[in-house]
Amino acid sequence: MYQMLKKYFLVTVTVLFLFGCTSAPHKTNGFPSASGITNTKFQPVILELKKLIDEDPVVRMYLTQMIEQIPQRHKNLKDVEDLLYKLNELLKHAPEYNPTRFAGTPLSEMLVWTMSTPAGFAAYRNEKINAMIKNYLIAWSEFLNSEKSLYVINDSKNGWKSKEAQVKLNMNDYQHNPKDEYWGFKSWNDFFARKLVKGARPIAEPDNNKIIVSACDSTTYDISKNVQKYNKFWIKSQPYSLNDMLANDELVDEFVNGDVYQAFLNPFNYHRWHSPVSGTIKKAFVKEGLYFSQANSEGVDPSAQEKSQGYLVHVQTRALFFIKADDITIGLMCFMPVGMVEVSSCIINDNIKPGYHVKKGEELGYFQFGGSTHCLIFRPGAIKEFTTETDKFYKVGEHIATAN
Repeated sequence: MYQMLKKYFLVTVTVLFLFGCTSAPHKTNGFPSASGITNTKFQPVILELKKLIDEDPVVRMYLTQMIEQIPQRHKNLKDVEDLLYKLNELLKHAPEYNPTRFAGTPLSEMLVWTMSTPAGFAAYRNEKINAMIKNYLIAWSEFLNSEKSLYVINDSKNGWKSKEAQVKLNMNDYQHNPKDEYWGFKSWNDFFARKLVKGARPIAEPDNNKIIVSACDSTTYDISKNVQKYNKFWIKSQPYSLNDMLANDELVDEFVNGDVYQAFLNPFNYHRWHSPVSGTIKKAFVKEGLYFSQANSEGVDPSAQEKSQGYLVHVQTRALFFIKADDITIGLMCFMPVGMVEVSSCIINDNIKPGYHVKKGEELGYFQFGGSTHCLIFRPGAIKEFTTETDKFYKVGEHIATAN
């Protein structure tokens, strides 16, 4: 399964997302061309970005260089002006279905070759550029939260109601109205964060506190033991560095020499999170971070974002749930969902507050936009064994570890 996802990713990032744009007569590489850009009505966030580029020489240098450094055979952007035009167009488009690549990531498909250039590594860690990406994602989210974004829920070849898409999505697992034109969803984001029908994800031994379950529909990426407080997370092996992962939180020392379990979600997966244990919420908050950064150690590689998952959990936007498990051996543990690329919206459910008791398998929150990753972090001595296999897919509620 994991190898299949990797194949999808490799195809994804080498083929541009095709949009049915009617606002411009000429297209280049699947996007409207930059010709006639002076007559384009830019959205406010694009005008804001243009102003930053015009006024800040370092920002202009990074963005210009990262486009120039795209390998020629993958050249999908001409220059900064072309980038602005295409970003403007994307604000009016929702992700379509396409079985040959990752769905839900049109922005990352456009930017993927810039991310692994020398200038791109620097650009996506620049505070001003990162702040503008956040503003852009907020603006795009306004469209994806609107009824206008529902146009992709149709039965055409690239529609989410096509027979092929429905098989891949397994819509019988989700709450929807099959008689409604848009399945009863109010927007693209409403569809993407769709809820399960009762019983679709049975919880393994719900009354046995020794059994830890998968918090997400996801594929196991890594299991690491004896994790240190500080480590060089940016090097090739991407070792976990707890203080950086946990945002310098005062509770970090609880987990030194403990275990980390990490697993990956693709855009076709269910994107809501569920508690892996029964216990009491001690803290739950979102840590803002980067959006399109990836590890330099992976070099110029279209799959470098997926290969950078160890690095990403230290720097990307993420939510942190500190839960005091009912099982005293587990004690305090942390669940950390992490956004990848534009999957920056980590939404914590309103009822998840300090002092609230969650049952194993209870919903905690959800992602928006596309693929993502997550970690479960345990104290030393808490875990007897992990029952998962690397590269294997597990649904929410499946047994993944047993406590001592």
